[in-house]
This record gives sequence, structure tokens and C-alpha cells, in this order.
Amino acid sequence: MRIEVEPRSGFCFGVENAISIAEQALLRGETVYSLGSIVHNEQEVERLVRLGLVTIDHKRLRELKNCRVLVRAHGEPPSTYITAAENNIEIIEATCPIVKRLQERIYKAGNETGEKMSQIVIFGKQGHAEVIGLLGQTRGKGILVSETTDIDVIDFNKPVTLYSQTTSSREKYHEIYLAIARGYKKLGKDPDTMIRLHKTICGQVADREPALLKFADSHDVIIFVSGKESSNGNMLFEACRSVNSESYMISAPAEIEGKWFEGKESVGISGATSTPKWLINDARKRIEEITDAGDRANR
Repeated sequence: MRIEVEPRSGFCFGVENAISIAEQALLRGETVYSLGSIVHNEQEVERLVRLGLVTIDHKRLRELKNCRVLVRAHGEPPSTYITAAENNIEIIEATCPIVKRLQERIYKAGNETGEKMSQIVIFGKQGHAEVIGLLGQTRGKGILVSETTDIDVIDFNKPVTLYSQTTSSREKYHEIYLAIARGYKKLGKDPDTMIRLHKTICGQVADREPALLKFADSHDVIIFVSGKESSNGNMLFEACRSVNSESYMISAPAEIEGKWFEGKESVGISGATSTPKWLINDARKRIEEITDAGDRANR
């Protein structure tokens, strides 16, 4: 059995940065609260909990006072910072720099007046932490679009400024743009003048998909390591499965089944941008144990 780990698998910069910031605070012996799960990977969260990280929700945030709270890579809406200031809570800022810049752009667009003012439309997943943070920059005026069927809420008599959640699919974002463009065309309006399209999908995330498709197509079996709640993980896994039906998503090495490798010659291992390298390496070791690939490689 030939086993290969996809070179680009593992944490993206934003997640790696947030984990590093949390670890530095924890190693100083501080009590650190994370507002929401610091990463959509159960195994990594458990590791950080053992170091002392405490995960809280927004209800708990409103009850805390005089402490330190980490804002994870997904970012938060302005209301979170207002609550923190009122409760004398020090924010440990770990928002991904790319997400932070996008928040600032959306906030600025929300303050436009006169002829520049337009509807702010955000393409993203309903309820996702990053999307909540982005919508918060619009002071309640943002429009969330998750599917092409959601565009009915747009007023096609007014212009649109269009953004995307940073971890979305470029192809799906383009579909949304085309659907909105058709809405303007039906009213005889020029989409080029009515839509301000912003390319806000993270290149580190989006550029992984083409390489992953080739990787998945080059192996008999694909093991994709990801937390079940990871939007990025689910998107990339579906990309694998689109070219290789023998693709399996796991959240822990114990879920790997020996029957997946029967009669196969090669297996590729990959993971989401929220999957730590150590977990991907553990998956490799598990496959080596099941298939005896490690022993044979050393003979």
C-alpha cells in the first residue's frame, strides 16, 4: 500500500495564528476563555482544553467580568467588543487578518451615503461564526445569501455590493453572482453598473481545491480528516468525492476501517484548513497499522 499525505493539508495561516496565540497565553498559566470553539476540529479542541482553554458562548460572555477572552479566527461582530468593554474583559485578538480586513471593508461600505450607497449582500453559510461577524459590520442592514434561491430578497431597483465568506467555494460564489446579474437583466438594467463584486475568498483556501482534485484522482482511496462542523472541511471533502467515490471523511483515526483498503494499491490522506498536522500524521500511522504498509516500507 502506497500512502501519501497531501502537501497542502493542515492549518491555514488564520487558524495556525489563533492556536499559537492561545497556546502562548495558556503557557503563561493564565485562564483563557475562547468565545466559541477555537477551531472546528474536536481533537484539537480537546488538546487545548487539556492545556486549560475554556470554551464559552455569548451568554456566558455577558456574565463574565475582569478576565481575558480570546476572539477566534472567525472574528466577531462589534456587539461582542461592546460587551467586553462594559464587563472589563480584555480581548485576546486572534481574528484571521484576512477576515479582519473584510470586516473593515464591509463596515466602510455600510457607512456610504448618497449615490455610493448600495445593498450589502454577503454570500455565506447561515449561522456560521464568520458570517455572523461580517453581518454585524452592517448594523443590521446586510443581506445574507446562501443559495441562488435566496436572491429574491434583493431589491433589483437598487445597486448591490457583493462579498463572500472567506472560506466559500469560488464556483458557488460565481453562481450567486450570475443569478443576481440575471435579476438585473430581467429589469433591463446593466449588471456591470449595478453590482460591485468583491473577491473576498481566501486564496489559501480556494487554491487548495484544484490541487486537491488532482490529488484525489491519483489515488485509489482518499482519507479526509476533518471536524464534522468544518464548512471548509465539508466543501473540500465533497470536492474529493466528486472525482473519487472511494473518499471517506473521518474526525479521528479510530474511525478508519480496514475494508476500505482491500484490493487497493494507494491511499491519499488530506484534511481541512482546521485540521492539525499531528492528527493527519496519526491517521497515517493508523493506516500503516491496518495495512502493514509501515513494516513493508522498512524491509
